[in-house]
Amino acid sequence: MKQDEVFGTTQAGEAVPRFTIRGGGLRACILGWGAVVQDLRLDGHDAPLVLGFDRFGPYAADGGYFGALVGRFANRIRGGRFTLAGSHHQTNRNFLGRHTLHGGAAGYARRLWEVSLHGRDFVTLSLHDPAGTMGFPGALDVTCTYRLKIPGTLSVEIGAICDAPTPCSLAQHSYFNLDDGGVGEVLDHRVAILAGAYLPVDAECVPTGVVQPVEGTPFDFRQARPLRPDGDAGAAVAYDHNFCLAAARGPLRQAAWVQGARSGIEMEVWTTEPGVQLYCGQHIAADAPGLDGIAYRPFSGLCLEPQAWPDAPNRPYFPQATLSPDDAYHQVTEYRFRLP
Repeated sequence: MKQDEVFGTTQAGEAVPRFTIRGGGLRACILGWGAVVQDLRLDGHDAPLVLGFDRFGPYAADGGYFGALVGRFANRIRGGRFTLAGSHHQTNRNFLGRHTLHGGAAGYARRLWEVSLHGRDFVTLSLHDPAGTMGFPGALDVTCTYRLKIPGTLSVEIGAICDAPTPCSLAQHSYFNLDDGGVGEVLDHRVAILAGAYLPVDAECVPTGVVQPVEGTPFDFRQARPLRPDGDAGAAVAYDHNFCLAAARGPLRQAAWVQGARSGIEMEVWTTEPGVQLYCGQHIAADAPGLDGIAYRPFSGLCLEPQAWPDAPNRPYFPQATLSPDDAYHQVTEYRFRLP
C-alpha cells in the first residue's frame, strides 16, 4: 500500500491520508476521512468536476457531506425511529433535531476509514461500525472501492456485512458541476432521470409515503431538460427528492444523464440501486474556499445519489432496505464522463 500524503489531522490526532488515482482519462483524490472524493478531473477539461476543499478543516467542520460516502442509512429516517424484528430503535436525530439524516451526527461521512488496498487506478477503504453506534442495531463492516476505468468512468463499489438485522443503505454524495467547478450555478445543466415516479416530501424533507407519478409535474425528467423549471430564470428550484428507479436492487442500469450547459461535458449515472436522490445544492453554504479557490454558494453543484428509498425502514411497501447476517450488501454505481 502506498500512501501519497497526509492531508490533515483529526482532533484526536489521527492522520488523514489522501490517495491519488489515475485511469480512463480521469484523476481522482480520495480521502481516508469519510471515504471522500476530494477532487476529480477529466483530461481536456481544466476545472474540477466535483466540489471539494484543499484543506482538511472544512471537511471536519462541514455539514454538506461534500464528496463523502454516507450511511449507515443514507437520507432520512422519520423521527429517527423504526421497528425491526419486533424491537423498537431510536437513532440519532441530527436533522432539525427530529429526524436521522445520513446515519446521524457521527455517520460514515464523519469517520476515519482504513485504507486497505491502493493501486494506480483504485483505492479500497474499509470501516467497522460497532453495534449501537448512532442507535443502529448490529455491527456493520463496510468496504468501498473507487476505481477509474476506461472510458472516463469513476466506479464506486460498496459492500457490507452485518451480525444482526439492520437498515443498510449507502450513497456517494459528490456535488457535480460540469461547467466550471462551481463558479457558476448548475441550474442550466440539462438533466434526464429515467424514473416514472418520485417521492413527495413534507416541509421537513421527509417522504410523505406517497409514490407519485412524475407525469405532469416539475419532477418529470424522462426527457432531458434544464434543472431550472421551464427555463424560467426566476423560477424557484428546491429539488431534494428520491426518484423511483425500480422496486428492488438489480443489475447495473442507467439512472440519469447530465450535460454542462456551457462545457457540453456529459455524465451518465449507472447503478444497481432502486432509487436516486436529486439534490440541486440550494443549501450549499461553504465558509471556506473550495477547489482552485472557488467560492461555493447555493446551486454551485448538484448531487445524484443512488440509494435505497428514504424512510424505507418505516415504509414496508418501499424497496426492502434491511440487511441480515445471511446476506451481503453490494452496490455498484458508475459516473461516466465524456467530453463534447
